[in-house]
Amino acid sequence: MTNRVRFERARWWGLAAGLAGGLFDRWAMGALGVTFQMNGREAGWLVTVVVGSGYGMLGFLIGLLVEARRRDRRAAETIRAQSEAIAATRARLVQTEKLAALGQLAAAVAHEVRSPLAVIRSAAQGLAESLPTHDPDARRAYEFITAEIDRLGTVVNSLLAFARPLRVEPAAVSVHELFDRALLLARDDLTGKALRVRRDEPAALPRVRADSDLICQVLLGLLANAAEAAPAGGEVALAAAAADGTVELAVADSGPGVPADLRAHIFEPFFTTRPRGTGLGLAVARHIVEAHGGRIDVGERAGGGARFTLRLPAAA
Repeated sequence: MTNRVRFERARWWGLAAGLAGGLFDRWAMGALGVTFQMNGREAGWLVTVVVGSGYGMLGFLIGLLVEARRRDRRAAETIRAQSEAIAATRARLVQTEKLAALGQLAAAVAHEVRSPLAVIRSAAQGLAESLPTHDPDARRAYEFITAEIDRLGTVVNSLLAFARPLRVEPAAVSVHELFDRALLLARDDLTGKALRVRRDEPAALPRVRADSDLICQVLLGLLANAAEAAPAGGEVALAAAAADGTVELAVADSGPGVPADLRAHIFEPFFTTRPRGTGLGLAVARHIVEAHGGRIDVGERAGGGARFTLRLPAAA
């Protein structure tokens, strides 16, 4: 309402400026000794009225034009914002439909695949018990079979996790507790490569409004990716900061980083650069973060490496 009133005052400011210009013009002519007479009588006041009225009308019309331009600009901005909102809503609806179809497919695949995998694994274990202990080739074959069965089971579980509707139960959660819990669960991955862990989190950091289990799952996945990307003896860094009603949580590593041309695709389902990756880990992470009303991005770590940033709403 304030902006609208200010815009509608432009015509009156133009009128006032025109009148002031007319008066100044008449004063300047008087100062230069210019006089106006009509039928032998002084006509300066008449000239002042005519010139001031003309200037005032011109200023008034310019003010109307300015108001019209501003209204058109505001209308265009409103239409653009509405179009963007409609496009975003349409994209969410399409994504929801895709997830619903994927959820039905995932449930069918899980039902058809899990039981045979369990039978095959059980049969492989039974055969392994009858294998001679001095036959290393048979033992390696058994280990290969069970490893592949477990990998397929992981793929099925990841697919279900991505397609399953999330039940988010947000509460005020301490960032320090989230970091402590995620580091504890990722300890084996980090210590297995002798990685240094660096933490940078202010003591007075506000809490986040989030489901601690789900956000811890995201942090754990990012730490696992960081441990895999970083070289032995490298560094993994956790950082947090408050900004504009949100809390930013970052996980960085000293690995090779994510190429700029791949950063727009790594959160897409089934996109992976790892030979044995499922391409669902980061897609699930984005699904969880967006369900919290947040955002996840990837960038470059200072000094080289990848840096993943979660932006979550701060708790009141």
